[in-house]
Amino acid sequence: MFKQFGNGVAAVSFDRARTSDISVSRSGQLDALIALEQIGARRSFTRDDEIYAEGDRSDCWFKVISGTVRICKLMADGRRHIAEFFSAGDCFGLDDPGERLFAAEAVGNVIVMRFPRAATERLVNEQPHLANDLCTMALHNLAHAQTRLLLLGRMTASERVANFLLELAERHDVWRNLDLPMSRNDIADYLGLTIETVCRTLSGFKRDGLIAIPNSHRIEIRDRDALEAIGEA
Repeated sequence: MFKQFGNGVAAVSFDRARTSDISVSRSGQLDALIALEQIGARRSFTRDDEIYAEGDRSDCWFKVISGTVRICKLMADGRRHIAEFFSAGDCFGLDDPGERLFAAEAVGNVIVMRFPRAATERLVNEQPHLANDLCTMALHNLAHAQTRLLLLGRMTASERVANFLLELAERHDVWRNLDLPMSRNDIADYLGLTIETVCRTLSGFKRDGLIAIPNSHRIEIRDRDALEAIGEA
């Protein structure tokens, strides 16, 4: 579930890139990143704030600087579906150019960079490296969407929760201590489960020694091999 630009260069600070990443500078990607930074505007949101609503004009896209964003949709029967979580380094909002099909909300305190679509398109024409990065990001998103179809359509509750924990650990490059900024209700709506099932499954993992739960927003992975075995069942 990786949405960072291309090979991750966009997740590196611009100052660091200027001084240390010679290969980026030589390839022209540095110029593209600097130009992209110049058309962006930083925005801050607090817990449950709406970044954009379903039906809004899709005239911009975003990169997460800090915090976690959820992409969600309220169904006709009142149920909520969470399509994705995005964290630092991830980009979102590059969807249909007409109007938003989903809403974007802050899970907690969030800082994002907002990029106008029109200015980005002009920049892409001038900076071919940026076009390659955006294309790579779109391909990653498509690959993850296909994986999500398998998860929701074929996996059991235990398989879904195990995959979710492993996915977060991989994204944040942690082996043991995993922070969960989202609520159990968020996790349930993301995995297509009830909150009771999520809590029961996590309790079962804890009882079997696979994880520890110091608090509601922290999971300690105790037996990664066992979690991977469940996720691959």
